[in-house]
Amino acid sequence: MMTRRQAGYTLIEIMIVMTIILIIVGIAVPMYQKSLVRAKEAVLKNNLFTLRTVIDEYTYDKQKAPQSLNDLVTEQYLRTIPIDPMTGSADTWQVVMEDALTSVNQTEPGIFDVRSGSEGKSLDGTAYAEW
Repeated sequence: MMTRRQAGYTLIEIMIVMTIILIIVGIAVPMYQKSLVRAKEAVLKNNLFTLRTVIDEYTYDKQKAPQSLNDLVTEQYLRTIPIDPMTGSADTWQVVMEDALTSVNQTEPGIFDVRSGSEGKSLDGTAYAEW
């Protein structure tokens, strides 16, 4: 015959288990959030590399820089404009126009570079808009 004390867990045992679970969750959640930010940063770097490469290819092929990012899609250099993972939109890219004097086609200066439209800072402290 079982006594009442042997039938279940004491309140102290349950509190200790809950405390251990909370400590583990308290460590895991920040690590998970950092890994999400790192993944977004990796996607941003890849998207910037792709956009910059395609802008250079377009400029070389057409002997003039694209006037907008949509030119890259209409001329089939890209299927779609990639999404800026930091803003969640393809419309927030900040384009850097080339100087008319140094452009390939001085009558139509176009896009020279592209940057993220995010105002946030990366894990290393640099602004995403400076990448």
